[in-house]
Amino acid sequence: MERLVCLAVGYAFGLLQTGYLCGKFQKKDIRTMGSGNAGTTNALRTLGWKAGLVTFLGDVLKCVLAAGVVTLLYGKSHPDTIVLLVFYTGLGAVLGHNYPFYLRFKGGKGIAATGGLVISTLPPHLTLLCLAVFVLVIWGTRYVSLGSLLGVTAYLIVVLVYGRCGGFHVPPFALREIYIITGILVISALFKHKENIKRLLNGTENKLSIKKKSE
Repeated sequence: MERLVCLAVGYAFGLLQTGYLCGKFQKKDIRTMGSGNAGTTNALRTLGWKAGLVTFLGDVLKCVLAAGVVTLLYGKSHPDTIVLLVFYTGLGAVLGHNYPFYLRFKGGKGIAATGGLVISTLPPHLTLLCLAVFVLVIWGTRYVSLGSLLGVTAYLIVVLVYGRCGGFHVPPFALREIYIITGILVISALFKHKENIKRLLNGTENKLSIKKKSE
């Protein structure tokens, strides 16, 4: 039951579509602009860098806040598995972000929300490692999609190694579920980026460019 509650809490927080709201503030529907995606990259390209930054921070923060709520709910009663419950919450937040029911299940790709889960489940030095992969790949290639995919993959690798070393301090069954959830997040990222992957392979993927001023 706790797992379902955490998924529901995460999904509820994930429904806060920051990019969509930023577009509405400018009297625009981001889903009809650019790639049609409600995430950070499309907000950067179509609404400007300020909207892109707000979108990114908002999408990261909603997962962090959801994790905080679950920690308050279950931190004392489930101290041995609270990390696992936070992972379920993060999965719910990504699902809510990617598939918001009130927008006909058309949301973002879940990368920033996953970033919020990274912050909520890893110590600072490992969080920075995942962030470094994300930023350096984008800086070196200007492909946000590639940085996103490699950043999520780095998260999976770090979780596997950190968990193997006993970093999460959870029972074996909980560790297995953590691995499964992180794997699902990677598969979800691959699925949501399938068109980007095709363009990357064909050499036609759009490189990062920022709209300097909203029209």
